[in-house]
Amino acid sequence: MTEVYGFTAPGFEAVRDEFTGAVAESAQLAVYRHGELVADLWTGDDDTVTSVFSVSKGAAFLVAALLVQEGRLDLDAPARSLPFPLTVRELIGHRSGLISVEGLTIEQCAEDETLAKLLVEPFFPPGTATGYHALTVGALLDAELRLVTGRSIREWYDERFREPYGIDLFLGLPKDQEHRFRPVFAAPGPAWIPEPGSAAAATLGAFDLVEFGNSPAARAGGQASAGGVGSARGVARMYAAAIGPLDGRPALLRPETFREFSAPYSLGVDLVIGEADHYALGFENPATKFPWASHHTLGHSGAAGAIGWADPDSGLAFGYVRRGFGGPDTTNLNTVTATAAQTAPR
Repeated sequence: MTEVYGFTAPGFEAVRDEFTGAVAESAQLAVYRHGELVADLWTGDDDTVTSVFSVSKGAAFLVAALLVQEGRLDLDAPARSLPFPLTVRELIGHRSGLISVEGLTIEQCAEDETLAKLLVEPFFPPGTATGYHALTVGALLDAELRLVTGRSIREWYDERFREPYGIDLFLGLPKDQEHRFRPVFAAPGPAWIPEPGSAAAATLGAFDLVEFGNSPAARAGGQASAGGVGSARGVARMYAAAIGPLDGRPALLRPETFREFSAPYSLGVDLVIGEADHYALGFENPATKFPWASHHTLGHSGAAGAIGWADPDSGLAFGYVRRGFGGPDTTNLNTVTATAAQTAPR
């Protein structure tokens, strides 16, 4: 049986029980409630980081939400970075059609500014559908922020989130943190191959996701769609800073901002992932998957099973990271966390 390390606060014992029962090799789980760390669990080595893939989008969209709140970014303004008419809201909402580039390589995809320059040919007519921009939405948003604010997603994220709160989630892993990186590993059995010519096939580029996640170029470039590197503590702490007081600082996002970004958006069946009503504004909408989620819960999952989310109604901020594709589903982990929150001392 895999050894589980760490602690849970009184009232959150069920989180440890569920984590132990469904634990993956080299997995981490962290939960904040009202700014307090109430669960910090892991297997394998402590104090390591790994690729979190699309959990990175959560950092990018939190930056966008903060800039909208401050009046620096207008969701309903025309997107200046796109070669066709579309609003910033539609850009963030996976509606531009710029889901990838034929033959996209890791080197082209590793860094947002380079990738954005390649995105000129939409896969579907812009604004007519939703298609998950798995590797590109961060580059598109980054290009927009560079034009509108003069700064990149990474610069905004580091200044307003990561550095002041000591968040262990990086969009661009510094060299002095390289010794903490642990690679992801592939699932056993044959790899899933999307249907040739499909939107899913077009989205993924010409490389394997495990190869991308373990690429030094990708983790150094820190592209905001899928290039993030971090720990479960970092993911949970990022969301904790967004929704409530943390370390004596007020919540980064006001309730009305959180409501704006957690409201359902891009409704209908997604052309890439084939799911209906999957999104809030940019973020995934946990309420479409998890019965316990409130209407204000938002977050984003990532390949290999990582996930992060926040619920201002319960004060919960959650992070789960694992290194192996094909491990246990995280649905039960989310469910037991929400259940434990209902019985935890207030």
